[in-house]
Amino acid sequence: MENRFGFKDLIFTILIVVLIVAVLLGMKQLDREWDVLQSIQRQGQTQTELLASISRTLNDLPTGLPSAAPTTQQSTSSTKRLDPFAALKQAEAVPDFARGDYLVDNLGTKIGGTLTPYISSDLYSQWIQAKIFEWLAFQDPDTLEYIPQLARDWQISPDGLTITFQLRRGVRFSDGQPFTADDVVYTFDFNMDPKINTPRERAYLGRIQSVQKINDYEVVFKMKEPYYQSFDLCSGLYILPKHFYSKFPQEQINENPGLVMGTGPYRLPDPQSWRPGQKIELVRNELYWGVPPTFDKLIFDEVEEEAAEETMFRNGELDIYRCLAPQFARLLKDPSAIAHANPFVIDSPLNGYYYIAWNEVQNGKKSIFADARVRRAMTMLTDREGICREIYLGYATPISGPFTASSPQADPSIKPLPYDPVAARKLLAEAGFTDRDQSGVLKGPNGTPLRFRLTYPANNATFERVILFLKDTFAKGGVTMEPDPQQWATVMQRIEHREFEAMTLGWGGALESDLYQEFDSSQMADQGDNFMSYNNPEFDRVAREARRTIDTTKRMALWHEAHRILAEDQPYTFLLSRKTLRFIDKRIHNVRMSRVELDMVDLWTNPIPWYVPKAMQKYKQ
Repeated sequence: MENRFGFKDLIFTILIVVLIVAVLLGMKQLDREWDVLQSIQRQGQTQTELLASISRTLNDLPTGLPSAAPTTQQSTSSTKRLDPFAALKQAEAVPDFARGDYLVDNLGTKIGGTLTPYISSDLYSQWIQAKIFEWLAFQDPDTLEYIPQLARDWQISPDGLTITFQLRRGVRFSDGQPFTADDVVYTFDFNMDPKINTPRERAYLGRIQSVQKINDYEVVFKMKEPYYQSFDLCSGLYILPKHFYSKFPQEQINENPGLVMGTGPYRLPDPQSWRPGQKIELVRNELYWGVPPTFDKLIFDEVEEEAAEETMFRNGELDIYRCLAPQFARLLKDPSAIAHANPFVIDSPLNGYYYIAWNEVQNGKKSIFADARVRRAMTMLTDREGICREIYLGYATPISGPFTASSPQADPSIKPLPYDPVAARKLLAEAGFTDRDQSGVLKGPNGTPLRFRLTYPANNATFERVILFLKDTFAKGGVTMEPDPQQWATVMQRIEHREFEAMTLGWGGALESDLYQEFDSSQMADQGDNFMSYNNPEFDRVAREARRTIDTTKRMALWHEAHRILAEDQPYTFLLSRKTLRFIDKRIHNVRMSRVELDMVDLWTNPIPWYVPKAMQKYKQ
């Protein structure tokens, strides 16, 4: 049968051709739309960068407004204030300087339930907040001079009771809204609101009588009485955007773990939707008012298992490896580890200390630890030298109180109580605990064994070793200790509700510590940090007087007296201060030691001076 090309075939062919043409035109249109979208994105990025550049330029211009500060105040011209970005600008001048790449860190634990500033109570969340929020001023880690940040200048009255700040113009929060004096006032009011869960901050900020707006770019702090850390207190607040936080009721602020917005160089991708368990990634704040940060992204992992963390370091998945003594000592001998990372041993007052807190009140009644003799005995059953030697391999030192031995706050005549089971048993016998049936276990007058649970964060191999070490040493004194490992969120809940018998944790350090927060009797209430219910009126008197004393020599004498009281009472068994041990990937350049620790201080809002040369960058946006 002969095949013929008929009319239907012609129509079909035409339809196919039309369809092909339509597809080609559609593809071309999509290409055009993609090009337009890319162009819009480039224009948006350019406009964003231009806006940030304009903001930075505005910050370099004089305000043109007269200062409202009283003429009796001590004043320093803003032209004499130091540049907050001096270290970063020095890095920019290095030939191989480049922006880009990621900085990957690991917290070593889970965030304690919230990243919302001031609601959070753990150091780890503050590491993150320090890259998102900014202070009015910060201390240079090399010179310890105060550097302006959100403030341009300040004046302090001769009596120290009034501090006036002139604020920077052109600063914006990460959503583009301008920063003004209203935000500074709001930050103070936020923390003093009794319906917002900020008892720790209220304990400190209660010394401030008022925060008053003079104009949009000037604010005055007035103190109730002299306080040796007045400037730190006033200048060291993370400034919150009023327009953002004020739209949430207090209950939502307390409960939402991810309300995080600031003026800093980095931001969360979404300032109100982070939840525990989600990966913490900070991206550049495109509207940042200052010198742009070096890294495109900061990543904070929450890997708790030490073996897994070491594996990540060996695989190059971590840029900062905060390791413990056994890992550090082993890796120092490992050529592959030394080949790709630099080791750092950091002895700093910011390292803080570890302790065992003895809860003196449980379920509304005095516990066995309400007796200072029992607490002293427990300290004398704690072989701190052995812990430092066998577990921390010499990278730790026993302490006698809440200060390191090198701190001027420490009374040099006070030494850590010795490990002495015989003397400890005598003290426990005075308190009514003896080996009544020759079983080796101490019992009280009613025959109840001296037994307690020691709560501590789980999934930490070094903590586990310390706890087992303590269990053995306590047993030698006739005391039974039951390990009670808990997840970090549960530890925080136990603290808030005072539902523990004893707990071992650590405090971060400071250049000069204020003992009020941890040990003053007023801080037993309202979820304050005196969660072990320590109450000594003489300590309260001395510590409060120290806080009011501006003269350094007189203040140090009072801190020495407070140190002696704590050493006698042992509300904590002050365990040790350990050196910080880190490896940092060698592709990270410009890392060096400062006067306080590394030049990028975790808990400070100082700009990050580190960078990765272009040829060594491995992460791309």
